[in-house]
Amino acid sequence: MPVPLQRALLVGLSGTHLGSHSWRRLGSRGVSRLCGGAMRLVQFHAKDSAAEPRIGLEEKDGGDVVDLNAFDPSLPRTMRAFLEEGEEALAAAKRAQESGQHRLPRSQVTLRAPITNPDKVICVGMNYVDHCLEQNVKIPKEPIIFSKFSSSIVGPFDQILHPAESSEVDWEVELAFVIGKKGKHIQESDAMDHVAGFTVAHDVSARDWQMKRNGKQWLLGKTFDTFCPLGPALVTKDAVSDPHNLGIRCRVNGELVQNSNTNQMIFKTEALVAWVSQFVTLYPGDVFLTGTPPGVGVFRKPPIFLKKGDEVECEIDQLGTIRNKVA
Repeated sequence: MPVPLQRALLVGLSGTHLGSHSWRRLGSRGVSRLCGGAMRLVQFHAKDSAAEPRIGLEEKDGGDVVDLNAFDPSLPRTMRAFLEEGEEALAAAKRAQESGQHRLPRSQVTLRAPITNPDKVICVGMNYVDHCLEQNVKIPKEPIIFSKFSSSIVGPFDQILHPAESSEVDWEVELAFVIGKKGKHIQESDAMDHVAGFTVAHDVSARDWQMKRNGKQWLLGKTFDTFCPLGPALVTKDAVSDPHNLGIRCRVNGELVQNSNTNQMIFKTEALVAWVSQFVTLYPGDVFLTGTPPGVGVFRKPPIFLKKGDEVECEIDQLGTIRNKVA
């Protein structure tokens, strides 16, 4: 095995980050307990309606939706406020799930992003071993953190608007997780107590603005409007066998362009929560995008970029698929 690859694998799968079983530890308070129930939480509105969002439960990936606000009108109508309610809101969701009531056919529902208007959208660069190898760069010794503005978030089937200011718009499928409990200076051993669940993200990237403009600071290239599709659901931890061993894929116009596994992540969920919470307080609803595997357009020979009319599918095992057309 070549030395760089051997080193990458050693770092990427190192025991310095918590193993695949540690994430199942449940806390004594807050969203992390989940009241013993695995759920796919969604934000939605009635199709062809501009009504305010409602909170629901997707019965399965692509299935009908239980209207939580119809079951209990006292529940918040946004996911951020729902997560802030902690155990009581999740207990009500579990009761709704078991009741068999207030089911809406999927054909009557439009899914929004599972979380909107978070306090923070935190992103991690260069966090897949195989993506670093693709670029022939060293494996980071510390997480590389940047951000998107929350105004970049759109739903799982919304359009991506191709900005006139960029000619190098690229795709990046990513595993995202959402914070469920406030914390600062969180230890790795406690980190999963602060995580509500996982979802699929598309870190759309304008490479010209990321790599050539704005002093090569990444923010502007990453945060154009519509550059953060999320969904289809916020999948609670009990519903995920191991978030760090999931197939992760991206297709452009039906062609498979990224195909890897989250076991290639260098810094796992626990390490990222602990690292970022040294600097900032994490709040319920904060979103982490955890990095992308190889296969992005900019490193192809020749480079390939998205154009109007393209359709991008981002898929992660057990979480679902988001599908966004470029307009």
